[in-house]
Amino acid sequence: MAENIIAGKSFDFAIQIIQLYKKLVEEKEYVISKQLLRSGTSIGANVNESISAESKKDFISKLSISLKEARETNYWLMLLKESSLTNIDVGNYINLNEELIRLLVSIIKTSKTNLNS
Repeated sequence: MAENIIAGKSFDFAIQIIQLYKKLVEEKEYVISKQLLRSGTSIGANVNESISAESKKDFISKLSISLKEARETNYWLMLLKESSLTNIDVGNYINLNEELIRLLVSIIKTSKTNLNS
């Protein structure tokens, strides 16, 4: 069985988001960190749900939710970067998240094309 790249990458990203959350809480940043934790870990949760999708439409729907969560995560990361709420460099997290966004967009587009043919 082939390795599910998006599942692995989204899981690894969730672990990194949890570690970032811990650092942010240590710096007494509670509001954005909580939002980031929720959206950043939700990406992989929805990818994981898509693995057991009941249909191709359900698969696309679950991955579309993952994509929305990834875009929300990007928003929170950009706020952290630009707001000076923390001294933590979030650039790498942004890059990893943008990679997930690109992968999700590609998978969704391909799945929609296959569904319509």
